[in-house]
Amino acid sequence: GNEGAKRTKTATMLRHVLSAGGRAAVSAARPQSRNMGMGPRWLTKNKYVEEWNGRREITEKAFNATGANVANIVFYAAVLPLGVYWLARSELEKKGDRRYKDMC
Repeated sequence: GNEGAKRTKTATMLRHVLSAGGRAAVSAARPQSRNMGMGPRWLTKNKYVEEWNGRREITEKAFNATGANVANIVFYAAVLPLGVYWLARSELEKKGDRRYKDMC
């Protein structure tokens, strides 16, 4: 008597687990409807933002190396960082800070 009830309970649980897995497998096979990051249908794109995004994506193709551009790049990539380093080092040197002594 008791063993039959256990077997029935086990079979019922197994059937429940398998049927849930079957539903999960069927729903996973169905493709989801997505609108490719477009947002809600009522949302309209701002043409100026879209133009800016397109321009930003092709910056390396549209860049022209003129004298002013190269001068700005050299200033911000070399002169400014070296100037900050020089000022910080001279300040540490004047104060006699232990961090300056560690650098030497």
